[in-house]
Amino acid sequence: MCRWLAYLGAPRYLETLVTEPANSLVQQSLHAQRGTVPTNGDGFGLGWYGERDVPGVYRETLPAWNDRNLRSLCQQIRSSLFFAHVRASTGTATTRANCHPFVVGRWLFMHNGKIGNYERVRRRLELDVQDEHYGFREGTTDSELFFLLMFADGLGNGQGAGICDALLRTTRRVLDAMEAADASEPLRLTAALTDGRRVAAVRYASDNLPPTLYWARSGDRTVIVSEPLDAGDSEPWQEVPNGHLLLAEGSDVELRAFNV
Repeated sequence: MCRWLAYLGAPRYLETLVTEPANSLVQQSLHAQRGTVPTNGDGFGLGWYGERDVPGVYRETLPAWNDRNLRSLCQQIRSSLFFAHVRASTGTATTRANCHPFVVGRWLFMHNGKIGNYERVRRRLELDVQDEHYGFREGTTDSELFFLLMFADGLGNGQGAGICDALLRTTRRVLDAMEAADASEPLRLTAALTDGRRVAAVRYASDNLPPTLYWARSGDRTVIVSEPLDAGDSEPWQEVPNGHLLLAEGSDVELRAFNV
């Protein structure tokens, strides 16, 4: 599957997490240590917030380890909130439109996992996307579809609880569609969502085998990652339990049960 990281805190250069650590995200694109597959070479993406209301996004189909532009951007971009993602496709094409993170207005979303038997449920779920958001559908992935469904389930209400509620409602919607289609494969959802002020990250799987997710709080920064970035575990990494959601805003971090 995929590997990703999210950062919230005092402004820092992206290179300090994406390219420099011993187990940086670029290193994980080649040799992931805690993923189901070691190589995540089906593209990558960055999303970051600067002085504008909407985030900047850079996505490419090259493997992260083979794109010199990525290293240059990470050396120059400094942000207080950013996402980074390296992709291992679960079946959809390797195109720029299918690379994460996905963006709608001020919102960013990225995902590691899959909707089980996606080919059986895709059409019925796409019918649930609101007309005002369907035009943002650029690719063919289940991840982008899940993101757009959240707007039909209340995303954008302006409250922290709205983010969590939208994640729950969309997860239930997808599980109901999978059950109606007699899906035999699980839903696996390790995902992050932000509006530029707060970050919600969820770890859930219907078969109790979710992709890994860790977080660390150190000083004025919160880092959420698919796997720890430093070989010596110098950061105080904590595992997000299965069936839980982490909400980070400012200096506050809350871990709550994700009761689907």
